[in-house]
Amino acid sequence: MSYKYMSQEILINYNNVVLRQQGEMVLTDLNLQLHQGEFVYLIGKVGTGKSTFLKSVYAEVLIREGEAKVLDYDMRKLKEKQIPLLRRKLGIIFQDFQLLMDRSVHDNLWFVLKATGWKDKEAINNRIHEVLQLVDMEDKARKFPNELSGGQQQRVVIARAVLNKPQIILADEPTGHLDLQTGCDITELLHKVSEQGTLVVMSTHNLQMLNEFPGTVYRVQDHHINPAPEYATRY
Repeated sequence: MSYKYMSQEILINYNNVVLRQQGEMVLTDLNLQLHQGEFVYLIGKVGTGKSTFLKSVYAEVLIREGEAKVLDYDMRKLKEKQIPLLRRKLGIIFQDFQLLMDRSVHDNLWFVLKATGWKDKEAINNRIHEVLQLVDMEDKARKFPNELSGGQQQRVVIARAVLNKPQIILADEPTGHLDLQTGCDITELLHKVSEQGTLVVMSTHNLQMLNEFPGTVYRVQDHHINPAPEYATRY
């Protein structure tokens, strides 16, 4: 972890955490402190546990062993009714987009804001305009997802993820189905989001991204997540 973040608030704090799925140990001895404004890469082979870690942050995989805190939530004591409240403070990005195909870009974003408690129509429209401007998609607001390229759809997904100004964005292989240049564009966009103070945790197989865009790199291997010193953070 770069000294740049030593004075920043810790948003994800795992100490001696063990993660299991269907009773099988996936990751063990997790000791991670991830900070506000940090851009974090998770690298490693398929099946090593990158997605399991990300799922544990948004409480799809529950933590039963060790100590874990995400934002102000003690993940060992998290009640079921608290999970939606936690997830509203997170932005989650998947490689398969998961957009509503029967709604326009604008209406996809409208749906999320209404579902998370926004009521004022003018405020909703203003926020949608802001995030589409951020991802350079303001001219696509009335398009449907099937009218967009994969890279454009992923930009909409990022817009959706930042709608409620989350403190943490979790991106699970967000460039996995995209060509190299489009993947770089998406990573650059996420990097800009982190520069505004959001913690971004991104799993990727594309190691070229690590050279293009600086970040803290962790390798997921042999049931552990450890710093990858061969990828020194360049700040």
